[in-house]
Amino acid sequence: MSHFLTDYQMASLVEAIKTAENQSSGEIRIHIDSTTEGHNAEIAFEVFKRLCKDKTAEKNAVLFHVNCEQQYLTIIGDEGIHQKVHQQFWDKIHDEITAAFSKTQYFEGLRNAILETGVELKKHFPIRGENPNELSNEITFS
Repeated sequence: MSHFLTDYQMASLVEAIKTAENQSSGEIRIHIDSTTEGHNAEIAFEVFKRLCKDKTAEKNAVLFHVNCEQQYLTIIGDEGIHQKVHQQFWDKIHDEITAAFSKTQYFEGLRNAILETGVELKKHFPIRGENPNELSNEITFS
């Protein structure tokens, strides 16, 4: 992964996740996959089930599953966010990230998508009282 994101950029993405999550009760995860076998969307869903699915009170977790080796991105939202956010939003985010990736701007694409997702989560899942961090903000790898 080091030739796609530096350690500093990965730490900055974790900070972007914290910033985005501080605006709502939603949760955001990034998973970087280096798998070269199998169907990316199916692999992404398995990762989503392990890291995110049904692990937030409002079912409002979002996973950005990135396979830089295969230049493939999957965005998955849990049931709560999926019911409120139209596919058009996810398509726009996906297009923006992949456009950035095509210019090898992996960090910028992910950071902007995280922050935009945070704004969207805030619209549908405003903070009410306590705002526990239900999922880890750390980037995971496989």
